[in-house]
Amino acid sequence: MEGKTTENKKIIKLNISDGFIKIGFYLLLLISWYIAARKISIPLLLPTPLATAKAFVSSLGNAKIMSNVWITLMRVIKGWLIALIVGIPIGIAMGLSKTFNYVFGGLMNSLRQIPMMAWVPLTIIWLGIGEGPTLFMIALNGLFQVILNTNQGVLGISKDYYNAAKTMGANKWSIFCNIVIPGALPDMLVGARLAIGSGWMSVI
Repeated sequence: MEGKTTENKKIIKLNISDGFIKIGFYLLLLISWYIAARKISIPLLLPTPLATAKAFVSSLGNAKIMSNVWITLMRVIKGWLIALIVGIPIGIAMGLSKTFNYVFGGLMNSLRQIPMMAWVPLTIIWLGIGEGPTLFMIALNGLFQVILNTNQGVLGISKDYYNAAKTMGANKWSIFCNIVIPGALPDMLVGARLAIGSGWMSVI
């Protein structure tokens, strides 16, 4: 018991220490920001932290700004959902089938090397100007994250689970539902988290 108590105290001290370090870092960042803003003295180029905070608060009451934020948020969510709906089945198929991985893996690796900005003129030609190109770019930017992480999650499942399930008479559907999906789920969630971040970056 004494050993556990001592260990818990050490963990608490480390957490408190980390908290102070984070607070100190952000305070230092704000001070540096303020000093740089005062030195430049051009609010349009670099406003002070206080001016930025006031502008942020005032924008919260601006209906037009909030409407645009809502539209952008909906676009990101829609593109993210498209990336999940398309990417997860492909990633699972690549992890379960060597043939599918061999055929599709090379194509995917080639496509994901293309810079995102290179897709912009093509999407405008294919989908016109409007909601279509935006959703396509958001979905495409997160698609590869979802596929790669889902694929790694399926490949990372130990063969012992498959063998144990087969010896107990489990069919393919049962193995898929009770081994593949739960085993790959953590990596799927990582891919989903990375995809939502990529979606926000591609909005611009």
